[in-house]
Amino acid sequence: MSDEQPTEVAAEASACPITDEFLPPNMKKHVDVKAPVPIRMMAAKGLVPLSPADLTSVLFMLMYDPDANVRDTAGKTAVTLPDRVTASAFRDEGVPPPVLGWFLTLYGANDQYAEMLILNGNTPDEAVATIASSCSQRTAEIIGGNQLRLLRHDDIIRQLALNPVAEGALIDGVCDFAVRSGVKLPDVPQMLAAQVRLFGPQSVVAPPPAAEATPTADELIEEYGMDQPGADKAPPLEEGKKLTLSQRIGKMNIAEKIKLATKGNKECRSILIRDSNKLVAVATIRSPRITDGEVLTQAQNKVAMEDVLRVIFSNREWIRVYAVKLALVKNPKVPTGITMKFLTQLQESDVKALARDKNVPGNIQMLAKKHIQKKEPPKKD
Repeated sequence: MSDEQPTEVAAEASACPITDEFLPPNMKKHVDVKAPVPIRMMAAKGLVPLSPADLTSVLFMLMYDPDANVRDTAGKTAVTLPDRVTASAFRDEGVPPPVLGWFLTLYGANDQYAEMLILNGNTPDEAVATIASSCSQRTAEIIGGNQLRLLRHDDIIRQLALNPVAEGALIDGVCDFAVRSGVKLPDVPQMLAAQVRLFGPQSVVAPPPAAEATPTADELIEEYGMDQPGADKAPPLEEGKKLTLSQRIGKMNIAEKIKLATKGNKECRSILIRDSNKLVAVATIRSPRITDGEVLTQAQNKVAMEDVLRVIFSNREWIRVYAVKLALVKNPKVPTGITMKFLTQLQESDVKALARDKNVPGNIQMLAKKHIQKKEPPKKD
C-alpha cells in the first residue's frame, strides 16, 4: 500500500452520508473507525445480531471504512445476503435513502429485489435512473409504472428511453403520460414523438400560449427565496402573498407541482398536500424537507388523502413518534388493521381516553374497550 492511500481512504471514510444514530449504543462500536479492526470485521461479515434494516445500513457504512479488508468484506457480504434479510430491508422505508440506492446498484439485475427497491418510496430517484437504461424488461415495466418517480426525476425517462430491451409500447405509454403531465424533454426523441402524437406537429414548433404561461417550480423557488438557508423557518407569508402563491401553484401542471412539492418550502407544501391529484399529495408528504410537525398535522387530518396516510403509517421513523401513532389511531381513514396494531402500543391512559371519547369513530371506541377488558383481571363471583 502506498503512502498516499491511507490519506485517500480516510477522506473517503469521512464522506459517509449516514451516521450511526440508527444503531443501539452497544452496536455502535462495530462501525466506529477507532474500534479494533476485528470488531468492525465482525459486522462486515454479517456476524453481528442486527435487524435486516440495521445490517444493510451497517454494511453501507463499512464501505467507507479506512481499512481496505473491512471494505472488501462488507462488499462481499452485501451481495450475498440471505433472502430473509434482503426481503425485509429492501421493503423498509425506514432504511436511509443512500443505503437503498447503493443496494439497488448491487441488485439491479435481480428482478425480484429491484422491484422491492424501486417500489420503496425512500429509494432515491437518482439510483432508479442509474439502472433504468440497462435493467431487464420486467424491471423496466416496474419503473415505467411508477408515475411519481417519472414526474419527479426527468432523467428516469431519459434513461428508460435508452433501454434496448424496453418494449416500444412501454416507452410510448411513459412518454404520453409525461407529456400530458407537462414534462418537456426536447432531447428525448420519444418525448417529441409523443408531443406530436397527442397535440399535433404544430405543438412542437409553437407551444400554445397557455403552456408558455404555466409557472415552473424553479421560478417560484427563486422568486420566493425557497432555496435560501432557513427558508422553512421564515415567518408565514401575508394573506395576499399566500393567496397569490396559491393561485400560481393552481396554474401549474402536475409535473411542476411535484417538483415544487419535492423542493419547495413549508408554505408550498401546505397548499400542495391538499391537491386533488394523489401524485402531487404523495410527493408532498414524501418531500425530503417535510418536518415532523407537518407529518403530525396530516396524521391528525380526518380528510387527508388515504394515500398520504399510508405513507405515514408505513414509515418506521415517523411511527416512532408517539403523537403521530396516537393521531393515526384516532383518524377514521386509517385501516382498522393498522389501528389495532398501534392501539396495543399506546399508554393505558390514552386507550382508556379513547374508549370514552365520543369524537372518535365507534369502531375505535369498541377496539379500545376490548383492549382494556383484556388487560383487566376477571371479576370474582
